[in-house]
Formats: sequence, structure tokens, C-alpha cells
Amino acid sequence: MIRRPLLPAAALCATLALTACNHSPEAGRPDTTPPSTPTSATPTASATPKYTAEEEAAIAAAKARYVAARTAVMVALRNPRKATRAALLQAGNGDPWLISILGEVKFQTDHGWHLTGDVKITPLSQAVKLDGERPQVDLVSCLDASTVSTKYEATGKPVPAGKNDGPRHKVQARLVYAPPTGKVAKMWFLIEEKRVAGKC
Repeated sequence: MIRRPLLPAAALCATLALTACNHSPEAGRPDTTPPSTPTSATPTASATPKYTAEEEAAIAAAKARYVAARTAVMVALRNPRKATRAALLQAGNGDPWLISILGEVKFQTDHGWHLTGDVKITPLSQAVKLDGERPQVDLVSCLDASTVSTKYEATGKPVPAGKNDGPRHKVQARLVYAPPTGKVAKMWFLIEEKRVAGKC
């Protein structure tokens, strides 16, 4: 049902005044009904924000770092022979996650393989913990690798893949705000990513 907009107070008063002046039998007769008490809408408490401004800033920075770190991983796996630990670290990949990525880079290089395509990342939820020695943000995301394939470097042909359960996966990533490591400034580092149950 379409509702008509309520009239503004001035228009409502003008409308009532015109009704009283027309030739209606009720016009000019005093109104004996007691005035009704105006009802005001009960004020509703504003929803308390789930996170403080500091937590929101940490989440935003961690999300940006997660995307940057994952992008650097894909760059490394697209050209594993030129991948470097320094580039992966600079992008925000930290241990133990970084060790697993370097292992994957070596595996691809040893087999003469490389990846093509990109992983699409869709953040779904997050949790943040800023107290303690290392502030931490956990992100649950959907990774869509439907455009990614493994190919032989020599021929460009696809590497036969075994059975898998599709290109979309839900993962939980952990990022920590860590102190400088060598020439890398204190920043958010992706240190863990693991699959979690659920559709995405």
C-alpha cells in the first residue's frame, strides 16, 4: 500500500482553517471535545557501534594489508623464478604464513609451473583485539579462484588438476601489528590463513 506523505504543520493548519470557513453545518460551532494529549514517539536508543574508532581504523588497515599481501603472493606465484622473500615481506606477508608461501614458490619453480589469473577476495566478517603485546585482527573472507589455473612454464598448457571442491573457499586470516623486521616498518602482517567451514 502506498502511503501519502504527511502534510507539514503549516499546510495542515491552513487546511483546517479552510474547512472551518466553508458552509459546513459544523463551521463556527465551538469544539467541546477535550484536546487530546499529543503523543510523542518514544526515543529509541541509538545503536551502540560495535567497534571504537581505533578498532575501526585497525580493521580497515588490516583489510588493506591483507589484500596487498595476497596480491603479492599471486604476483610471486605467477612468476615464481623471480619471486623474493623481501618483496613478499614488504607487502605484509609474515611468518609462519610467509614460510608456507616460500615453500609453494619453490615447489612451483622446481616443477616448472606458474599460476595465471587472480583471486577475488570478499571480506565477510572480522574480529579485533588491540590490547596485548601484538594487536590482532581476524578476517573471515571468501576467496574466489575461478580464474586461477596452474600452467607449465615451457608450454603454457594447463597442469592436470586432481579432484577439488570448487574454486570458492571460505578462509580465516590472522593479521598482527608487528614491530620492524629489518627494513620493514611496524605494520600489519598476514601470519596465518586457514580454510573454515561454510559456504561463500
